[in-house]
Amino acid sequence: MNIYLIINDNYVVEFRAKAYESDEGDNEKIRFLKSRVRSDYNSAYKFDAPTNSKSEFMEYRKFARLEQRGMHYQLFEEIFQKFNVPENPLVCVTPVVDGDILAEEIE
Repeated sequence: MNIYLIINDNYVVEFRAKAYESDEGDNEKIRFLKSRVRSDYNSAYKFDAPTNSKSEFMEYRKFARLEQRGMHYQLFEEIFQKFNVPENPLVCVTPVVDGDILAEEIE
């Protein structure tokens, strides 16, 4: 699954996701997902980013702290439910910062 973290002005304002099914090994799946990062972005399903009680988006640095502790996947539960993914899915998370997709080129 490709998940995009949309960051504008240092705030996480949206998630996007595109799911695939494959029987390939993990290395092949990762290579495939990375090869599709740019082409999947425009067709990916859009999800609301989390907000606090004041309807303010989360700062990216807070997301990064959750990621360091392995807790960021909790924020993707709606995505996992929408695509009915199995437990412990293989996910490539790509940041999109102020409109720029930050991904290494894979052919």
